[in-house]
Amino acid sequence: MIDERVTEEHPNAALTRRVFAAFGHDPKAISAAMSRDVVWRVPGNTMMSGEYRGRREVVEFLRRTGLETEGTYRSSLRDVLANDDWAIAIYRAYGTRNGIELDVDQALVIRCEDGLWKEITAVPLDSAFDAFWA
Repeated sequence: MIDERVTEEHPNAALTRRVFAAFGHDPKAISAAMSRDVVWRVPGNTMMSGEYRGRREVVEFLRRTGLETEGTYRSSLRDVLANDDWAIAIYRAYGTRNGIELDVDQALVIRCEDGLWKEITAVPLDSAFDAFWA
């Protein structure tokens, strides 16, 4: 027997999909999806590594990915897992910088609070990330 119940997507998964849909063209929508005291962390020792605090710094960090890649940086969301406190986004990142091509899977580990992104940690899943942003 087929279960015909409709399962709604968790609100934190829907939020994450909206943010990804806005990447690259709607910074206001991205900012509105984040808490005022949001923290975005990028591990490693690259030019993009660091901890970005507050909506303004995070949006500026995201804008820099476009500037540093002459507008070629893109992401393609693969899947989202979410519960009341967390969302995990698995995505493919693409771009070109200084003659180097980026085409890797990555993840964002996102702590959600009150329907907003509160803390985000980028998790590169391929060492090519470091070479690209070196």
